Amino acid sequence: MATRQLGRSIVLQSLYEWDFSDKKEDLSAIVERNLKEFAPGFDEPDFIWRLLTGVIEHLKELDSIIVKAAPEWPLEQIAVVDRNALRIGLYELIYSDPEEVPPKVAINEAIEIAKNYGGPNSGKFINGVLGTVYKQLEEQGKIKEPAKKEK
Repeated sequence: MATRQLGRSIVLQSLYEWDFSDKKEDLSAIVERNLKEFAPGFDEPDFIWRLLTGVIEHLKELDSIIVKAAPEWPLEQIAVVDRNALRIGLYELIYSDPEEVPPKVAINEAIEIAKNYGGPNSGKFINGVLGTVYKQLEEQGKIKEPAKKEK
């Protein structure tokens, strides 16, 4: 498993556990335990902490976007895995440096996480919601695809 993909999985697992406990557990302790158990020697812990911190700092905004992009699905009724995969994907789509995480990569990674950890329709659901948000951002001129590199 690629390093960043493993990092996103650790973030998803940690957010899942934290969300499942109604945000009563210490998120930092959950992440530390998951890193130790599932990714000993992980060589990019800063990526995990940056992603996790970003999702938490923008949680209300991300949840608001999910509610608007999936109006038929109240936030509490979205499966915990799907909800957190959406949060991760949206955070990377909207707030990450597009040179580091291109928008389409952010969407694809969230879909893959959902397929790996969610239910049989999770990938399609994540794709639909993130695709809707991507189109809206594109129409507003807020999507910045990375510059093409010369060969």
